[in-house]
Amino acid sequence: MTYTIAKTKIPLRGTLVAVLAAASLFTGTAGAQQRQMPPALVEVAEASAEMMAPQTYLPGTVVSLNDSRISAEIAGRVVWIASEGTLLAEGDVIAEIDDRNQTLALARNKSQAARLEARIKYLESDLARLQELAANNNIPSSRLEEAESTLAMTREELSQARVAVEQAKIDLARTKVRAPFPGRVVERLAQIGEYSSPGRQIVRLVDTEHLEVSAKAPVTLARVLNDGQQVVIRENDAVADTRIRALVPVGDALSRTMELRVSLPVGSQYVVGAALQVGVPANTPEQVVAVPRDALVLRREGTYVFRVKDDNTAERLMVTTGAATGRVVAVTGGIESGDRVVIRGGERLREGQPVELRGGVNLASGR
Repeated sequence: MTYTIAKTKIPLRGTLVAVLAAASLFTGTAGAQQRQMPPALVEVAEASAEMMAPQTYLPGTVVSLNDSRISAEIAGRVVWIASEGTLLAEGDVIAEIDDRNQTLALARNKSQAARLEARIKYLESDLARLQELAANNNIPSSRLEEAESTLAMTREELSQARVAVEQAKIDLARTKVRAPFPGRVVERLAQIGEYSSPGRQIVRLVDTEHLEVSAKAPVTLARVLNDGQQVVIRENDAVADTRIRALVPVGDALSRTMELRVSLPVGSQYVVGAALQVGVPANTPEQVVAVPRDALVLRREGTYVFRVKDDNTAERLMVTTGAATGRVVAVTGGIESGDRVVIRGGERLREGQPVELRGGVNLASGR
């Protein structure tokens, strides 16, 4: 029995040794594979010193640069109006007013002018004949003077008749209400068949191409805001850089606010009336260290960035964010101006992992 038990224990001990040796070999192999992992391909940018200030966000509304209620310039019955939503170019007809009276007035004034032109021809011929007679002393000088006066007065009447013709043409043209700028018909303010008088609103026309943002800012920000100043606009999570087109430095006595008109970025697509937020400085700018927004990695445990060290390995740094614009965000937490931070490819990086740089960007120079 003892001999048999001894033979059984020897193989068990050998098996345990073999298992431990295999596990050690596997661990060593895994560690070697981790150490031999190929470098991660990343893009970097340089942190830079920027003049920035804490931001406050103001509610804003997208408005049109041209939003008008177009009125009639002449009296008459409305015979046609463009329907809502119609896209018009500058000069296109928005509405038409019955033009029969104006057409008749133009024809009457043209007839009057033609009659006077014919009379002037006769008076000019008569004056020439009287001048020949007067040269031979065959008629008194008063007769010649009377003919000259009649011709002069008739010429003045013709001038007035021609003015009346031009006025009739203007009145006739006014029967077609035209768009003073390109836009869309938003609302009909008159209906076909209604009688229109000068000043009667016909349609509301809105330029949907040339837009900007209107926002109300506290008058206390007047000392830090000015025309042309860089600000940001935000819609949900999308942030974009833009500028203040105009600051209206007149505060409302009740709300203690003043109006800002902020340009929209080129190529942006917004609808008149859309709600946006305008980010403006809340105080005098101070010098901070800033990184591109794309450098921030947001996780449940906090916000961090990857800094590329001199040996091209990644270093993970927890940071605290501060003031921001559409392009960069101020950070604190060990980042210094000139440090290289990862802006692409940092989602799967690990501490100490080697990296390969691709298309580096200098934040300060913008290249």
